[in-house]
Amino acid sequence: MNNQTQNLAITGLLMALVTVGTMMISIPVPATHGYVHGGDMMIFLAAVLFGKRKGALAGGIGSAIADLLLGYSQWIIPTLIVKGLMGYVIGALTNGDTEPILTSRNISAMSLGVLWMTFGYYIAGGFMLGSFAGALAGVPGDLLQGTAGMILFIPIGIALKRSVLKHRFHNS
Repeated sequence: MNNQTQNLAITGLLMALVTVGTMMISIPVPATHGYVHGGDMMIFLAAVLFGKRKGALAGGIGSAIADLLLGYSQWIIPTLIVKGLMGYVIGALTNGDTEPILTSRNISAMSLGVLWMTFGYYIAGGFMLGSFAGALAGVPGDLLQGTAGMILFIPIGIALKRSVLKHRFHNS
């Protein structure tokens, strides 16, 4: 398989992992007309292990597809922007190729990504609900979702980083 085809296939698989990870654990939050989910763990995986480009595409497109399939179509555009930038920022600040997964740099980058996601959804929710006070209801859920995603990512990220497949396909 040539490099461009391999790169496209890996990016598509990462998008699918984010979509499925988001849809498998989906807890509605009636106050914000949104939901808490497990897809952030997969965004961390894409961004930390495969970089900013794949992190942005997997985070933005994978999460937006989940919104569409779960019936949260009003969130597609905000999600595309918020999760896409989340994946990009995390991927830009980490160096998953040369560093271990559990470093202060990676933890800081993922924490910044969670804070960005929380802020981005707070702003989007404020406009969509017509009330920034009402949008505050989503902040604890977003923080919990992102933090849980970080915690779950760490052992999976360590295992995948050690795997032969990750090393074989990283630079694609």
